[in-house]
Amino acid sequence: MKFVFYTNSLVSDWNHGNAHFLRGVMRDLQRRGHDAIALEPVDSWSRRNLVADQGELAAARFARDFPGLRSRQYGPAFDHEEEIEDADVVIVHEWTEPALIARLGLYRKNGASFTLLFHDTHHRAVSEATSIATLDLSNYDGVLAFGATLKDRYERAGWGRSVFVWHEAADDALFRPLPEIDKTGDLIWVGNWGDGERTAEIDEYLIGPSAALQLDTVVRGVRYPTDAKSRLCAAGIRYGGWIANADVPRAFAQHRVTMHIPRAPYVRQLPGIPTIRVFEALACGIPLISAPWPDDENLFRPGLDFLFARNGAQMTRHLQDVLNDAELAQSLSSSGLETIAARHTCRHRVDELLSILTKLGSIRSVDGHVEAIR
Repeated sequence: MKFVFYTNSLVSDWNHGNAHFLRGVMRDLQRRGHDAIALEPVDSWSRRNLVADQGELAAARFARDFPGLRSRQYGPAFDHEEEIEDADVVIVHEWTEPALIARLGLYRKNGASFTLLFHDTHHRAVSEATSIATLDLSNYDGVLAFGATLKDRYERAGWGRSVFVWHEAADDALFRPLPEIDKTGDLIWVGNWGDGERTAEIDEYLIGPSAALQLDTVVRGVRYPTDAKSRLCAAGIRYGGWIANADVPRAFAQHRVTMHIPRAPYVRQLPGIPTIRVFEALACGIPLISAPWPDDENLFRPGLDFLFARNGAQMTRHLQDVLNDAELAQSLSSSGLETIAARHTCRHRVDELLSILTKLGSIRSVDGHVEAIR
């Protein structure tokens, strides 16, 4: 089958975690013999900021890091109908321009035979409901929501015909343990500033505990304002700026522990939905300690796969325990890996996607092979 993904960018992962997931999904589809291509705007926000921050070479390395993945840029004159006329499945991300979302739906309504799905991995459906309510999803075959809370929101509002939960997951072809790499630091946190959505949490769960324990800590991410960088520096924390997602497994391997600090809107408005960084960290086998968030969907085994810290003081104690207890660190590493391997890889999500397409009547099995119903 031919899968087409509309995304803000496949090439750039600058403040764009959805690129991580799509790369893994597309690679798994290709391993199964399917065709997969991404379409991204020529002036995509993520790629534009990546080039401004890191230069053209940072975007150019995509081809080296992910050989075989294809992405085409589109501008105002791009013929979308011609590009997707032979597609079997078209998946349109929530970042896509509203006019194009409506245009693709109209093309589907007027006889296009592909299955058209809308993919939402953001909190706008709750935090900025009017922005989603204005989107024309009436001609879409279904909605893929990255958690049950978001699915419920779509269903209550009547957005879309059929809504399915489709969590993000780890691309375990990339995110895996690298035991041959020596540990050179204590704590690493990979996370973006997030428009001030977790300023207090970064102070409480990262800066305070790291300073109290005098850890060798590095922070990697983007959009940190000057005052945030100053606070990191004052606490003895190195700020490393942007890191290509392809380099994150090695960075995890060089450190003894990491943490998850969810953004406030996700905790308050979309409970049960972690960011993709949780899946990726556990897939690399690095012990993880998380600030509070409700695992309402029982995605993990808190206490076994990772530790929850209710406040900064408990984060400090957990960090000290993990760094000084090799048996505890190994237990967290092994349990986290076990859960990812059993439930949360991009291979699992492709299985789920094919199952969703079957429910929608989009594919069928013939002699053990999946093919499109055209």
